[in-house]
Amino acid sequence: MSGNQAPGALDGIRVIDLTRVLAGPFCAMMLGDMGADVIKVEQPGRGDDTRAWGPPFVGEESAYYLGANRNKRGMTLNLKDQGAREVLKELLRDADVVIDNFKLGTMARHGFDDAWYEEHAPQIVRASILGYGSTGPRAGLPGYDFLLQAESGLMSITGEADGDPMKLGVAIVDLCTGMYALSSVLAALQARYRTGKGQYVEVSLYDTGISLLANVAANYLASGEESGRYGNGHPNIVPYNAYPTRSGMIALSVGNDGQFQTFCNAVGQDAWADDTRFLRNRDRVENREACDAMISELLKMDDTAAWLQKLQSAGVSCAPINTVAQALTAEHTIARGLVTKTLHSVEGEIDLPGIPFRFSDSPASIRRAPPTLGEHTEEVLREIGKTDAEISALRDSGAI
Repeated sequence: MSGNQAPGALDGIRVIDLTRVLAGPFCAMMLGDMGADVIKVEQPGRGDDTRAWGPPFVGEESAYYLGANRNKRGMTLNLKDQGAREVLKELLRDADVVIDNFKLGTMARHGFDDAWYEEHAPQIVRASILGYGSTGPRAGLPGYDFLLQAESGLMSITGEADGDPMKLGVAIVDLCTGMYALSSVLAALQARYRTGKGQYVEVSLYDTGISLLANVAANYLASGEESGRYGNGHPNIVPYNAYPTRSGMIALSVGNDGQFQTFCNAVGQDAWADDTRFLRNRDRVENREACDAMISELLKMDDTAAWLQKLQSAGVSCAPINTVAQALTAEHTIARGLVTKTLHSVEGEIDLPGIPFRFSDSPASIRRAPPTLGEHTEEVLREIGKTDAEISALRDSGAI
């Protein structure tokens, strides 16, 4: 943090991050973005699996790992070693949050059960990220984003109507589970403000996947009818799709009848708004194929840029379908700080995704690059009072 920058919203909060891969690291990273002191604990000699998930790499670090681990200090602890577990106990006694995504029961087997926390760290908020949760017939099974996109029904509603089920291009279940974990941790910290006591919170990939069905789940529960796939279309809104133009494609979002009237006027097709097949959104949904077909044929008559100019100037919601490169180099992306640079301890200045939330008085910030494996082990150990001799003994025993 620069000397003239106000503290972050979570300044003074210490987080012990025992997670790896994406959901947990993503949650802990956002806590760090908000000002928390996050200590990422990894297995000596190996570290987070994602360190090896490449190419691409920046030096020895995978881009995947770099994208989910900024604003953390890194240390190594071999939790199979008693000495390492004693170090973790010391860290937890003074911490505010601990996040893990171990298999169900792992922390208790290491000696960190409810009774230990009640006696030694009652203030701590404990967040567990599980595959299927701690109850139910599949409790305790590991979870993986791709499998949960499949099992939750998300893939069945993604893809072309006559094509195969498809996953999203990012690990959406992992990412949203991380955000649910973040929300739960912040709520538990607020509850601690009232009660003075921490608590256990749990999220799971399975629960997240089911919850992401959102309006599609509500549709099924109301009608009993299975949802299909609509490609880029929407089950409840028409026109809401990607349409071909003479030079590419355009995304069009017309959310109500007034907007449809505006769209028809903008493209010079006033008669469409008076067509009984398209008067109301429910009419357009029932006549989806006809509505989409007439718009597709019209938009093929001019280039994407021309349509965007015409529609946007009329107030019609539409957008170009950008590549990732186009999105990351867009003027608005740069203006919003959604791509940023930070100084890595080995690789020098590196590019990282920026922070997507803003605070007026306690700004989020990127204060640390993602740590190298064990980069801050000795620093953290000295903070809890370990001497050089004790640190050497821990290293010799394989604890760190």
